[in-house]
Amino acid sequence: MAIRAPHLYSSLRCFCLGAFKALADELDAGAELPFAFEEHASAGGPALYEYRPLVRGFVEQHAGRLRALPDTQLVLDDLHREPTAAIYARAHAGAGPTEDDALFRTVLLPIAAMTADRCGGFDWHDDAFDRAYAELERSLFGTRRSYVAVAPLVGISVGAHVELGDGVRVRVSATGELSTLWPEAQGLLPERFGREPDRLCMIELARELDAGEPEPPDAPGELADAVTAIRLVTSGAIAAGPVIFERLDRRPLGIRPVLPIAATRPLGEATRLDSFRAKLVAEIRRRLPDADCDPQLAEALDRWELSLFQSDSFRSEQLRESLVSLLGVGEGPWAAALRAATLLAESPKERADLFERIRGYDSDAAADGIRRALVETLMHGARAVLVQSIDDAILGVSPRPAGYLTARAVAS
Repeated sequence: MAIRAPHLYSSLRCFCLGAFKALADELDAGAELPFAFEEHASAGGPALYEYRPLVRGFVEQHAGRLRALPDTQLVLDDLHREPTAAIYARAHAGAGPTEDDALFRTVLLPIAAMTADRCGGFDWHDDAFDRAYAELERSLFGTRRSYVAVAPLVGISVGAHVELGDGVRVRVSATGELSTLWPEAQGLLPERFGREPDRLCMIELARELDAGEPEPPDAPGELADAVTAIRLVTSGAIAAGPVIFERLDRRPLGIRPVLPIAATRPLGEATRLDSFRAKLVAEIRRRLPDADCDPQLAEALDRWELSLFQSDSFRSEQLRESLVSLLGVGEGPWAAALRAATLLAESPKERADLFERIRGYDSDAAADGIRRALVETLMHGARAVLVQSIDDAILGVSPRPAGYLTARAVAS
C-alpha cells in the first residue's frame, strides 16, 4: 500500500497498539467481551446461528480510558492537519464538547474497533490495521466520497427495489449487511425484522460528496420526508428505523435516531409499493419542502400525519383541522369539505357522497379523502391557485381541476 500520510499512519498505528494493550488489560482484570447471538434464516432449511464478539461495543464502553492514552492527542494533532477529516468531526451534533472529542469518536474509536473486529479480538495483526487504515486514507484523500444512510422500513413490501428520486430508494435488505459493519445492529432492529413479508425492506439515501464537503447530508430529515410521502400515496402503516446506519466510503460513520414521527408505526395495515406508485411518491417527496413556504399547507400535513397515531375524537379533531388548514381559506370546515369533494370526485353523486363522508371526519373514508386532497394539493403546486380553480368549478365557470390520483394518473 502506498501511504500518502506516513505521519498519520504511524500515529494511528501507535494509538491502536496502545488501545489493544489497554483493552487486553481490561479483559485480564475480569471485564467480559460480549457476544451477539445472530440467526441466519434460510429458505426451506434450518436456521444457522453465529456467535459474534461485540468488540465495537467493548471499545466504545472503554472510550474514556482510550481517550486518556498518551498517543491519542498525537493522533488528533495529525488529524487537525488534514482538512478533509472535518466531516467526521461534524458527523453528529453533540458527538463531543470539542472538535478533538468529535474526531476521537468518529475516527479514532472506529479505526480501533475495525482493526479489533478484523482481528476477532485484541490479538494484534498488522494486516488488519493496514486494511482499516487504507480505507480511512482512501476516504480522506479521494476526490469523491460515497455516503450511504440506511434504516429498516416496516409495513411495506417491494419487488426488488423502487427508486424515489435524488438518491433515495426502498429495497429488500441483504442478509448480514448491517451486522458486518455494526455487530450490535441486531439489537437496534424492529421486532421480527427479516422474518415477515412486510419487515424485509430498507430505506436508503445514497449521495456522492465532494472531497472537501465538511457536512454529511441531513439523512434523518430526508428519510422522514420519504416516509411521509409513502404514507400519503399508499395510506399504509409505514415506519422507519428506529435508527439510521451511516457509512462513508464503506466505513461506518455513525448511528443516528430516526425522527420520532417517522419512526412510530401508525395504526393500519401494511401495503405494497410498486413502480407506478413509486413515481408519485418520488414527486410528492420532491414537493414536500415547498410546504415550508406555505404555513397552512405545513399545518395541514402535520395534522394529518399526527392523526395516523390517534383514534376516536382526537383523530377526528386532527383531520378536521388538517382539512380546514388545507382548503378552508378562512371559511371554515363546511367550505373545506365542499372543495375537497369537488376536487376528488368526478360525478355530482360521487361528490355529494364524499362531501357527507368527509364532514364526518371520524370515518376511514373521511381520512382517506383528506389524504388524497393533500396529495392533489401538493401535486398541483400553488394552493391558492388550486382553491380558486375549485371555486370556479363549483360556480360552473370552469371545469374542475384534473386529479392526479384518477384519470391523469392512469394516463401517465
